[in-house]
Amino acid sequence: MNFKPAKVTGIVAIVAGIIFILAGGVTWGLITSNLAEQNITVAGDSKMLPGDDVNGPFSAFAEAQIIDEHAMTATEGRTYAELGGLVKEAEAAGDTALAEELQGQRTTVMNASFLRASLFTSVVAYGVAALVMGLGVILAVIGWTFTGLAKTAPVTVVSERRERMAV
Repeated sequence: MNFKPAKVTGIVAIVAGIIFILAGGVTWGLITSNLAEQNITVAGDSKMLPGDDVNGPFSAFAEAQIIDEHAMTATEGRTYAELGGLVKEAEAAGDTALAEELQGQRTTVMNASFLRASLFTSVVAYGVAALVMGLGVILAVIGWTFTGLAKTAPVTVVSERRERMAV
């Protein structure tokens, strides 16, 4: 039997695994450095990692959560859509002061939503980077296994043939 394909497959898997590990690591590092450049600190009243610099997946998630809490507090629990309806009602009633106040709250919720989305994008990117690195490790192990089997398999086959011929 020809075991060259197993050896080639193993080498390709090892190389691909190394590339995946490096790509995931570089991606992780880029996300971390970009978040760190923003000089964001998790709010002190956060339930998770208060005061921590936002430079990783957990701190980014914690800051996204507390931004939502602050936005909901500022708007008395009202959402962007609810505030839009209230603005229209206030305008229809001729209460421009209330309409402006509600529009300000609506802007606050919108900005909070954008910030949260950006932070959640970072969290997802960290997850993808970790997934790619994990797949790289798995590919490298599979490749190592294939190359090891390619080295030992011919010896086993030859030994079995000799035993069959001897009988």
